[in-house]
Amino acid sequence: MGVFQHPGRHRVTVLVRHGLLPVELGIPHRVFGVAKEAGERLYEVATCTPEPGVVRTDTDVTVNVEHGPEALAEADTVVVPSAHETDESWTSGRLPGPLAEALAMIRPGTRIASICTGSFVLAAAGLLDGRRATTHWDAAERFRRLYPRVRLEPDVLYTDEGDVLTSAGVASGFDLCLHMTRVDFGVAVANRVARRSVVPPHRDGGQAQYIERPVPETGAAATRRAREWALARLHEPLTLRQLAECEAMSVRTFTRRFREEVGTSPQRWLLHQRLERARHLLERSDEPIDRVAAEAGFGSASSLRMHFQAALGVSPSAYRRTFAGAAAGSSPR
Repeated sequence: MGVFQHPGRHRVTVLVRHGLLPVELGIPHRVFGVAKEAGERLYEVATCTPEPGVVRTDTDVTVNVEHGPEALAEADTVVVPSAHETDESWTSGRLPGPLAEALAMIRPGTRIASICTGSFVLAAAGLLDGRRATTHWDAAERFRRLYPRVRLEPDVLYTDEGDVLTSAGVASGFDLCLHMTRVDFGVAVANRVARRSVVPPHRDGGQAQYIERPVPETGAAATRRAREWALARLHEPLTLRQLAECEAMSVRTFTRRFREEVGTSPQRWLLHQRLERARHLLERSDEPIDRVAAEAGFGSASSLRMHFQAALGVSPSAYRRTFAGAAAGSSPR
């Protein structure tokens, strides 16, 4: 009998090391562990370590990990959290022997993701060479020195290179796991997980990390009414001036306040909301593409196709076919 007991579910293995941050272990277990469709769990999650037994954390508790690297050989997705005990991936750009042996057990084609400085492990394994990646902003300079062949983007929340993904600090691990859930099973499933966990359902990977950013003034949420107003009218043409007028602000003040509260520009936020609406309609309805485009506020099918291709790398029709298959019971990965 293998590590995983439910062959119909997507298998996620979390690979932990000494110095583990317990919260980073909890993130994939929480996000993937509560993802359901029609009452059925969609993922099975297991934790492993290169050498089974007690794993030290950065707190006063330890974690007893039963599974060894054999769990990696069965995984569809592997998640590597950070560790606050330095090893060769942090000091010299090489993998410690037991860790290298464990990673060698991962099957070709398995999706691999890192949280925070777990990206150092992926980079030391050569998985990020020539690819976009991110890490915690405070470790960016060290990462760049050790791994010059990686296209480091230290200001973003997460990167997705298909089979290899990276995220920045602890909170962005939630964003990345929700992103993978959206990719696997669609917007509705990911939104339910986010609601259950009381976290934002979608923060764009290209959104900036919160680095030395001033705290908004007391009484902020100054743009909440404008956002609610816009969400109720996504099918209409909306201007920045209209949004500012909802809060009785100048365009300049509104834009500044919006960035402070949401972390991105009003225009980019609005585009993401429209993409999310389009994705939901494509997954949950059989409306024609031009009708989906109109209801999501893109105006025309050609505009929807352009934005969809730029953001997701697929056409709306291909996206619909993917989730029609998933709804019929086929695993997306």
